[in-house]
Amino acid sequence: MAKFTFVGGIHPYDGKDLSKDKPIKEVLPKGDLVYPLSQHIGAPAVSIVQKGDRVLAGQKIAQAAGFVSASVFSSVSGTVKAIEPRRVVTGDHVMSIVVENDGAYEEVEYPPVKPLEQMSREEIIDLVREAGIVGMGGAGFPTHVKLSPKEPEKITYVIANCAECEPYLTSDYRRMMEEPQKLINGLKVMLKLFPNANGVLAIEDNKPDCIELFRKLTKGEPSISVASLRTKYPQGSERHLIYAVTGRAINSSMLPADAGCIVDNVDTIVAINQAVREGKPLMHRIVTVTGDAIRNPQNFIVRIGTNYHELIDEAGGFVAQPEKIISGGPMMGFGIFDLDVPTTKTASALLCLLHDDISSMEATACINCGRCVEVCPGRVVPKLLADYATHYDLEKFEKNNGLECCECGCCSYICPAKRPLTQAIKSARKMVLAEKKKQQEAKK
Repeated sequence: MAKFTFVGGIHPYDGKDLSKDKPIKEVLPKGDLVYPLSQHIGAPAVSIVQKGDRVLAGQKIAQAAGFVSASVFSSVSGTVKAIEPRRVVTGDHVMSIVVENDGAYEEVEYPPVKPLEQMSREEIIDLVREAGIVGMGGAGFPTHVKLSPKEPEKITYVIANCAECEPYLTSDYRRMMEEPQKLINGLKVMLKLFPNANGVLAIEDNKPDCIELFRKLTKGEPSISVASLRTKYPQGSERHLIYAVTGRAINSSMLPADAGCIVDNVDTIVAINQAVREGKPLMHRIVTVTGDAIRNPQNFIVRIGTNYHELIDEAGGFVAQPEKIISGGPMMGFGIFDLDVPTTKTASALLCLLHDDISSMEATACINCGRCVEVCPGRVVPKLLADYATHYDLEKFEKNNGLECCECGCCSYICPAKRPLTQAIKSARKMVLAEKKKQQEAKK
């Protein structure tokens, strides 16, 4: 059996055994719900409710402000308590709608939708746009934009990113094992948009039960196949997933559509299915709460806006005070200092670790071993780029393909000198991209 993969990558401890075998548990929020108006790439949504208004679950409370934006919906019934800046997981204060939960969970009556077979391409995309769906794997790019390439007839692959290569995360795995048909039906919705495309369920081979299940369920589907990916981080990175499945290479200046591909992760595709077949907006997502500091690691189906403290409580609390709390996974997530923040559309995981191994490490001089080059999936020289970044030599940084770094963290992980290579490169990439944006705006 062929195993799809890419050049480079690493095999860190995956930590998935902590939560992968426990069924998804629904969490009902106890306190106020907080809905940041910016939970996506693009323009923040604009509030269409006022303080004192009563809202229902499924009601739109903020309208998308442009094409690259996404609407926000209440996930509970209750009263708008405030519209004010609130801290989010990144540490920033973002204008948010605060809803006092009345505990009734009274829901709006959703308008009926036509059978998929009778829908036009425009109707499907409108339903996705109206549902406020964004990429739920972390980036938060509005999904209706991704589903609207300039030349849809040139799309030949629609790839369901089922790799879940980030250590500790198991939300996609649980979704696939417990609700596989929702994923398949969502993929069929996407295929309706691209008549020349085949669907691929791309699953790492550390999930053999998942691969077997989907091969069985798609046996009679000529346009859908299952790709068994070699388990290796960052197999789920969009750029490397496309190469592993199709053999097509893309760079930082290209979109997946330029290679004839559309890629979405599991939760996003399930949300697409719900929006198009049921007419329901994005109000829930699955969050993995895990780590050796958590008493009972597991996956929760969460109403967006729920406070992180409540998820920790649902997981049994801490066995001891963690030294490190990460939003997301250990490779591409980021440390947080305050749990009094809401879950959002892009909140994939909360990782709580008893020991912060990274902070205790002391960086030493590079020994020129070349390990960072061997594992880099972007095929750049991380050591060199980090040196340019440290000296703010952005011209050489860009000239030596600094923008091709996907910030996966492989180089920092493998470095025997414990140098923070990814962090330095990431900072330089931000500066280069900011300068490019500034120059483009000046030309306008």
